[in-house]
Amino acid sequence: MFAVIKAGGKQYRVAAEDVIRIDRVKAEPGEIVEFGEVLLLGGDTPTIGAPTVAGATVAGELLQHSRGDKVIAFKKRRRKNSRRKRGFRHEFSVIRITEILTDGAKPSKTAPPRPQREPKPKVEGPMEGETDAKPAKAKTKDKPKGKKSAAKKPAKAATKSKKK
Repeated sequence: MFAVIKAGGKQYRVAAEDVIRIDRVKAEPGEIVEFGEVLLLGGDTPTIGAPTVAGATVAGELLQHSRGDKVIAFKKRRRKNSRRKRGFRHEFSVIRITEILTDGAKPSKTAPPRPQREPKPKVEGPMEGETDAKPAKAKTKDKPKGKKSAAKKPAKAATKSKKK
């Protein structure tokens, strides 16, 4: 089952255990955040809201607050000694969707425990088709890093003759 929710003026398609990054919400990490504006419920029998689905909510656990990359706004007016430099970093909240609720059900106050993944079993010895020998590296010419080789200019076919 999936849902389309509206948060911060944007729409997100979410399912249980999805991790989304939305505009910052006023909550502390570890708290349960509830989204009441559900625009669509999908699954076996999809339900489209007009404008929202009645009695449907989506709950998620707030994992952390983070900030986006810095955006520099640099303005310059030439020949006028006028320059302005402003930086901006957008603030986000990272949320894991815990449950999609219908029929007016209320979300649980605590997040369900995360299932722990089992570590992959370690393989003893080489697998079939593998050899113990390492492949030989191809020899390359040693070039200084950062310098490009200069393009060769074509040689002049005829020399200039002098007039007497």
